[in-house]
Amino acid sequence: MSVYLDHNATTPVDRRVFEVMLPYLQQHYGNPSALYRRGRYARQAVETAREQVAQLVNAHPSQVVFTSGGSEANGLAIRGAIPNMYSLAVSAVEHASVLESAQAVARQGVKLGIVAVDDNGRVTESALASALTHQPQLVSVMVANNETGVVQDIAQLALLSHAHGALFHTDAVQAAGKMVLDFKSLGVDLMTLSAHKLYGPKGVGALICDSRVELTPQILGGGQEHGMRSGTENVAAIVGFGKAAELAGCELDIRQSHVSGLRSSLEQQLAQMGEVVVFAQQVQRLPNTVFLAIPGIDGETLLMELDRMNIEVSSGSACDSRKIGPSHVLLAMGVDELIARCSIRISFGRDSSEADVTALVSALKQQVETLQSASLLAWV
Repeated sequence: MSVYLDHNATTPVDRRVFEVMLPYLQQHYGNPSALYRRGRYARQAVETAREQVAQLVNAHPSQVVFTSGGSEANGLAIRGAIPNMYSLAVSAVEHASVLESAQAVARQGVKLGIVAVDDNGRVTESALASALTHQPQLVSVMVANNETGVVQDIAQLALLSHAHGALFHTDAVQAAGKMVLDFKSLGVDLMTLSAHKLYGPKGVGALICDSRVELTPQILGGGQEHGMRSGTENVAAIVGFGKAAELAGCELDIRQSHVSGLRSSLEQQLAQMGEVVVFAQQVQRLPNTVFLAIPGIDGETLLMELDRMNIEVSSGSACDSRKIGPSHVLLAMGVDELIARCSIRISFGRDSSEADVTALVSALKQQVETLQSASLLAWV
């Protein structure tokens, strides 16, 4: 049995989520746009899920637009929030779906500003203020980074952006289910969510959109999702998303306490190893995330060696896993490229245990000894 420590990449579907999804894959298979009873039943299930997702982030159900996942929701926010956009600003540590969408609109003539981060990966008010001098119409900064786990001061950044006349979008995919999120209190205009990061199914997400923002749909057709995202809704997945959101809200304190305890235990033991660098350890991070490097040991090599020992970790964003090169997040933080290439990410989940921490630390110690010995022999 493997030790799974990559919950920022994805989480297993909760049994309770699976159980509420199953009927909508079999007997309750109606199209929610149909007017007859089977269709109305499916429509009610979708609307119940919309309420559950909205409640998780203190939004109104009418503000929830279901999508195929976080990447589509990010793309809808970047491309659809402002018709005829001429200027955009995004942070240097955003998820690839934000950065790629931003670069795509830049190729169409939109002026793109990249907001720098400090050496802890945080967007400072001064850095954002500098970017705002170019008068972007939309600013996008994620709540919590998927690699380092670093949490941004979104409320202040949104307030500053609004003072300069810009709308504010935040990618909350990694934060949802791991920390309190309040759409209203944060003061953002758009927020991205994804089900599979909080024990829901893959292939469904949502864009929370303030009613004052007139989204331009990117997928045209039957006018589903209040005309903002056409296509027959994936009812079973949406129902699962709703249940996962409900459970995440009810169990947030317990989950936070559990994974933060495991993170503390791991970092205490890593400190005793001496060689390990833990990134952004002095600032607020997601309670389940540790992004580390062992200088002199390539991260991809370490990942594969751990995999042979049945321990599954990541070298960074799962969506960038096929790209060769160091983490763009660490480079933006000013981390030396040689150190950045040594990074791996550990992300705990609700089913992780102290035994998993022990197994990981033991494996790391073994691999450090083995790989460093091999490196020394190569010089003989």
